[in-house]
Amino acid sequence: MSRAREIADLGGSADAGGITGRSLIINGGMTIAQRGTSSTSSGYGTVDRTRAEFGGASVTQSQQALTSGSPYDAGHRNFFRCANTSTSSATSAYLQINQEIEAQNVATSGWDATSSSSFITMSFWARSSLAGTYNVLLKSHDGTAQGFSSAFTLVADTWKKIEVTISGNSSITINNDNGIGLRCYVVPFLGSDYTTSGHTSDAWQTLSNTNLTPDYAQNWANTASATFDLTGWKVEIGEVATTFEHEDMGTTLAKCQRYYFHTYKLGVAIGTSGTSNGAAYCRPSSSGAVTWHPNFVVVYPTPMRATPALTFYSIGGTVDRISHVSSGFSHGTNDSVSAVYQMGERGIHGITISTSSNIMGGHVLANAEL
Repeated sequence: MSRAREIADLGGSADAGGITGRSLIINGGMTIAQRGTSSTSSGYGTVDRTRAEFGGASVTQSQQALTSGSPYDAGHRNFFRCANTSTSSATSAYLQINQEIEAQNVATSGWDATSSSSFITMSFWARSSLAGTYNVLLKSHDGTAQGFSSAFTLVADTWKKIEVTISGNSSITINNDNGIGLRCYVVPFLGSDYTTSGHTSDAWQTLSNTNLTPDYAQNWANTASATFDLTGWKVEIGEVATTFEHEDMGTTLAKCQRYYFHTYKLGVAIGTSGTSNGAAYCRPSSSGAVTWHPNFVVVYPTPMRATPALTFYSIGGTVDRISHVSSGFSHGTNDSVSAVYQMGERGIHGITISTSSNIMGGHVLANAEL
């Protein structure tokens, strides 16, 4: 039996439920969006684990509902959209959609990243309002960083399934740790500051940020109201793409919460005033005239990738504050948090504030993204 046929048979087992968790991409169906459904910021802003990185032009990233089309027929109900809201002809303009995979997940996946006879396959559904040739880009992180690009074409306003198979290379280093292992990109546009006409596609090479892909014939960043859509994103071991595994929401959410978590109810905008649902509460005790140490306990639903950076919100919606709670567990006044006592990647067991109230309460955002 050929190697390709063996992998195809594994795909059939996965479809039947025999093998799960094949994809190194988390939330590739774009179903979880803890931060919200729309953002004008570059970086993480909406869909968990996937971020829009851009400069030059202004872009709105969003989670959108899918109601028809080929991805819908394949079981997808959401997609990630980037919409151009301010054009730019600058050679430094760019837009790339990125997910960074934890190194130990790559190192233990079964892909021998150093072998040219060992393969991974990236697949996804893509649609753009602007017809043209776009690129997939992979970057290794450890050791001497390497880059790999591959081109694909799209017809305007038409969903297309893209599959790219990538071999390993002896120059790649992947550490077995919780840092960045592999950076995966779908790239709607790079200005000429980052591209060259003589770029070699479909081959690993020492990473150069001035030679990431070939030059782009079309300019998405300089096209008013241009959109680029993505869903069904996978990176898996083998030479062929298997059918997308549609996880239950709880499984996907738990994977996302290893990297980012907040105490707001899903679907409630961060910083919403008067939102007590999900908030943490405590009764302070004094250790001195002006220092109070509330036993403010938040246990993360899953151990996070690393000890996270924390942001507090009062019940009243004020960032970097916690609430003195009045009757009915509603917001009274704000107090600042001067110290936090964490249980590493597992939670919070106390804070320090300047004044006391019978009950304190607030929301927490914990960020351990790569």
